[in-house]
Amino acid sequence: MEFTELILARYSVRSYQHREIADEILALVLEAFRLAPTAANRQALGLVVTKTAGREEELRRVYNTDWFAAQPPLVVCACVERSKCWVRRDGKNYGDVDVAIAMDHLILAAANEGLGTCWIGAFDPEAAREVFGLPEGVDPVVLTPLGYPADSPRPKLRKDMGQLVHTDRW
Repeated sequence: MEFTELILARYSVRSYQHREIADEILALVLEAFRLAPTAANRQALGLVVTKTAGREEELRRVYNTDWFAAQPPLVVCACVERSKCWVRRDGKNYGDVDVAIAMDHLILAAANEGLGTCWIGAFDPEAAREVFGLPEGVDPVVLTPLGYPADSPRPKLRKDMGQLVHTDRW
């Protein structure tokens, strides 16, 4: 798919088909995450890819909806190792930025392969640590279900360009 078409077609999917993802397709999507740029190329991030079958109740502890825990074949948890991230002079740790960039790559690659995702930040981080077996020093940042959509996109509601883009000064 051409890139402009891809970003227009991508949407937050909240209903998934009970259909497995071929290994080759999953590999392409995960490779997009791996290839994403990170600050100072630290690559202090990682993914936990979890099959939902048989783990629905555990996953509901993390984010309690069927379209997350029961419908898609996979759930992806993107994590950061903050102690290994690049830090700007003023102390800003770029770990969350790095994860956001890599996750956006994953989400766009998934859409390009006909898969659906939904960026989830409103999850229980302690439950995520337990369910995904995260070691000390590894923090969950964002989750997404991953599977074939069973719904259709809604209209995109976005601000006008003039409200978002400023020339020379805010």
